[in-house]
Amino acid sequence: MPAEVLSCQNVCLSFGGLKAVQNFNLRLLKNELVGLIGPNGAGKTTIFNMVTGVYQPHQGLIRFDGHILNDLRPHQISKLGISRTFQNIRLFPNLTVKENVLVACHQHIHYTLTDSVLRTARYFREEQDIWKRGVELLELFGLAGLQNESAANLPYGQQRRLEIVRALATDPQLLLLDEPAAGMNPQETSTLMQLIKKILQEFDMTILIIEHDMRVIMGICERILVLDYGITIAEGSPERIRKDPKVIEAYLGEMSPA
Repeated sequence: MPAEVLSCQNVCLSFGGLKAVQNFNLRLLKNELVGLIGPNGAGKTTIFNMVTGVYQPHQGLIRFDGHILNDLRPHQISKLGISRTFQNIRLFPNLTVKENVLVACHQHIHYTLTDSVLRTARYFREEQDIWKRGVELLELFGLAGLQNESAANLPYGQQRRLEIVRALATDPQLLLLDEPAAGMNPQETSTLMQLIKKILQEFDMTILIIEHDMRVIMGICERILVLDYGITIAEGSPERIRKDPKVIEAYLGEMSPA
């Protein structure tokens, strides 16, 4: 049986009197691709923020690869092997495509400030290694020819791809995708679905995805969790979720048979 990568046990978070997430439970296994869906305000991004250290849960336990994440900061969690994208693209717009990727690659450098100032052999070796890694990722996602282009000048779909490349450059075990298809046209969405499948196959990682586009969720996810007002109301295969009366009432509405 695949190893457990992430677990959330009875996780709760409130903002004043608002219970954003209530007794949330999740168990992700290695190489799974799991969807997290629900209406706006259901608590989906709040869960991502707790897993990545932006918020600390008020109750419950979050574990990743044997480490308890509850009190860790975002940079510490990133170094453990969790990376994410955001609903609103957060590239460095004034940096080039290459520079956006190298920023993420530098998380794993080991040379010292002295190495950097003196330009030692160790400095050049590690800089060469991270640039090679960056080029490989850009080539895989069809962005190598744009490496010197300003990130702000890329079309929307390519900006989305670049954000995923930057997340992968941190060499994560777990990738959290927050509405990666938001704002995409149908062709870009289809390309994105193939891209996510490729990531799962070629990078030996686990993916948790939030997405409102049901074509994406139903088309690529093996398992889906549904939130409503911070509570998990259903969990199961896409076919099971599609037919669940609670999910239809709270979120999906009437759907035509697939």
